[in-house]
Amino acid sequence: MKNSFLFLLLVLLSFPVYASDSTDTILDKLNDALRNKQRYVQLKEERILNFKKIKSADLTKEQEYNYNKTLYAEYQKFNSDSAIFYVKKNIKIAAELQNKPLLDLANLQLVTLYSSSGKYRESEAILKSIDKNTLTKALLQTYYIAYREFFEHYAANSYDIKYIQQIRMYRDSLLTVLDPKTLDYQINKIQQGMSKKKLGNAQKQLMVLLKNMKEDNPQYAMVTYLLGSIYENTHQLELRKKYYALSATADIKNANKDNASLQELALVFYEVGDVDMAYKLTQSAIEDALYCNVQFRTLLMSEVYSIINTVYLEKEAKRKTELQLYLLCISLLSLFLIVAVIYVYKQMKKVSRIRGELYETSQKLAELNKDITETNNQLQERNSQLSESNHVKEEYIAHFFNLCSAYINKLENYRIILNKKATAKQFDEIYKMLKSTTLVDNELEELYKNFDIIFLNLYPTFVKDFNELLIKEEQIVLKQGELLNTELRIFALIRLGITDSVKIAAFLRYSLSTIYNYRTKARNKAAVSRNDLEEMVMKIGLINLKV
Repeated sequence: MKNSFLFLLLVLLSFPVYASDSTDTILDKLNDALRNKQRYVQLKEERILNFKKIKSADLTKEQEYNYNKTLYAEYQKFNSDSAIFYVKKNIKIAAELQNKPLLDLANLQLVTLYSSSGKYRESEAILKSIDKNTLTKALLQTYYIAYREFFEHYAANSYDIKYIQQIRMYRDSLLTVLDPKTLDYQINKIQQGMSKKKLGNAQKQLMVLLKNMKEDNPQYAMVTYLLGSIYENTHQLELRKKYYALSATADIKNANKDNASLQELALVFYEVGDVDMAYKLTQSAIEDALYCNVQFRTLLMSEVYSIINTVYLEKEAKRKTELQLYLLCISLLSLFLIVAVIYVYKQMKKVSRIRGELYETSQKLAELNKDITETNNQLQERNSQLSESNHVKEEYIAHFFNLCSAYINKLENYRIILNKKATAKQFDEIYKMLKSTTLVDNELEELYKNFDIIFLNLYPTFVKDFNELLIKEEQIVLKQGELLNTELRIFALIRLGITDSVKIAAFLRYSLSTIYNYRTKARNKAAVSRNDLEEMVMKIGLINLKV
């Protein structure tokens, strides 16, 4: 029993009494609410979802009407599109039931939703279609509220004194049908006094209401908002900030997206120069207005946002410049400090380090001598390799001279044979020899064989490296006894720098189109980019070249 009493006392003591909190504490709670804004929305959606689990098919038409009315109330300040959906369903149900009071109620609910969404003509048309003389007292209250809010929404977008007068007129009419004991009556009565500039009396009445009101009361945000408006008109900045913050916090926790407190509070912070907070609140207010599709608030916020956003961006740019300057100064100071520390340390250790430095220097010199010796050995090895390379090249040149000499001897022998046959008038034999291509074919075969041997001596891994540039299924497999085939000879010539297809065709004795076809097919089979194939062929053997 004792523990239960202590627990109850703790709960009562911890219950938030915002009116007595300091402005800083209230702002901390507002920031906390902003951080958890999505959580409050989620709780609202979960509550609606749980209610929607009731199957409307199991309800009578009257029950379904009340079911939709409940969902309308949940969505009214949360998502106007969804609220409109359920009101329209009720209009249909009321028409089916031929129940005029239910039809009038649904239409009046639709009026407010339409006017907040910017559909003023549709809203006004519905209002004009309703004969107030046929309305019950309860519906008459809804009728006057709908008209008052219609002009409030319209005045927000097109300010005119005549709209303000209409608001006052319908509020006065509303007060004649409201029960004076109700909270709605008291709030409207206070608003009537505020419109007549009786701010002191209105402030006292609001404070009485607030004293007896809990934060979870749906009218809590309205009462604190009105107090903020009074303090705005009386130029009491801190109180204005405090009560707008209380109202905004309540709206956020109730997931009320149709609110004015955040916008007003953003203007307060903008006036005091706190652009960061003003920008944060403005963004939150615009998100709410867009989410709820409250057009008149979106238009109001867009004007405020453009001003605050411009100043915020300028401040961010200035802050970035200052940050860069600070970083530069810190870097310079750090550098200066490091230099100073090193200088002092060197001065303190200079004498004791002389011998150590001399020893280290001698060690480094020994290492350098060793490196120089190794470098000289490497240079000698390179020179040996170059000498060997020159020797090999000389042998290849000699080999080509021998080939040329052999071809000249063969031509001379061929000339002598032809001359003898001509002298002996063996013209048929001469004609047969001239007509035969055997000699040329044999010489070409010998030429290509010599080319293959010499090229593969220069680039022994050419075939393997070239195949690695092709996809696996298209790699070249040489026949028994073959060193290179036609395709490989084409790219061997390209590797030697002969890239002109005309010259390649002349050397290999193929038509120009055949050479083009070979080169194109090779590109299409490439495992690398087809445009890079020949460039990569040119690099074969650059590292492991055997000369």
